[in-house]
Amino acid sequence: MFVPVGERAQSFKGFTLITPAVSVGNVGQLAADLIISTLDMVRAGHFHTDCLIPMAGNNPYSREDQDAALLSTNAEVYWRTDLQLAVLQIRTPILPMKMKSFRKLLVSWIKASGFSRTVLLSSCHAHQRDDQQLLSSPLRYLLTPALRGRTEGTEGTLQGLGWREMERVSAFPGLTDSDRQRLYIPGGGVTKALYNDCCSENISMAVLLLFCSEGDNVPDAFTLVNHLNDWLHLLDKPVSSGLCSMENPVLLEAAVWKWCSSPDLLNVTEDCKLGRELRREPQDLDIVPDDEDEARL
Repeated sequence: MFVPVGERAQSFKGFTLITPAVSVGNVGQLAADLIISTLDMVRAGHFHTDCLIPMAGNNPYSREDQDAALLSTNAEVYWRTDLQLAVLQIRTPILPMKMKSFRKLLVSWIKASGFSRTVLLSSCHAHQRDDQQLLSSPLRYLLTPALRGRTEGTEGTLQGLGWREMERVSAFPGLTDSDRQRLYIPGGGVTKALYNDCCSENISMAVLLLFCSEGDNVPDAFTLVNHLNDWLHLLDKPVSSGLCSMENPVLLEAAVWKWCSSPDLLNVTEDCKLGRELRREPQDLDIVPDDEDEARL
């Protein structure tokens, strides 16, 4: 349930929603932090649910002392009205037995809010790529039929950027006479199931995911938001000059995107990563083919 800040509820009709999946390396969450901090987005409210591990803390995006004491929770919505952009930041893992409930709640809120499109930022285990994927960019995308069929030509735009759609794999590996294909997003958490839900509910959603490994995933977050910015044009890139050039991509990215001043931001993400590892969600284990429905739990 969305709980707005103040007495008057905000309207998100026509907005673009960006939200992360809790996935390998927490790349989507780190990317969402970069967007919120760089664009100085304002908190619109809390996303209250018992489907996430509880968490409360100080405001990680504070720039002044008086803002630091504001309470932050495990799921919050930030927005920029001039950009018609909203970001739902999820800071803790989904409880294993509540995944289906969380997906249902999120899909219901997206539909009720009237978002024009939703972008899910996610990641996938790099070590499970096939030979074809190893030879190409680590970025992949997925589009629901509702977004693919829109008149503005989203798919053509993404292909024009050189992006590749997430490949399907054989449903029965090793059987040469099987033509059945399925999505395989190991380490993607709720990504596949939420994407399938949005397909069924006729929601315009794009999934942007990056192949990566656990570790220092800040560079992966920079990579993901730069790709996102190529599509949505959230902010202008600086002119390359001197040390800040394409020969120094890390410096160039740092000149565009900025972290908040609080070190607690990365700590929250690391705690989320630790919590996910301790729980060892079934969809992250190799013994389960993929993050299928919670009936497998």
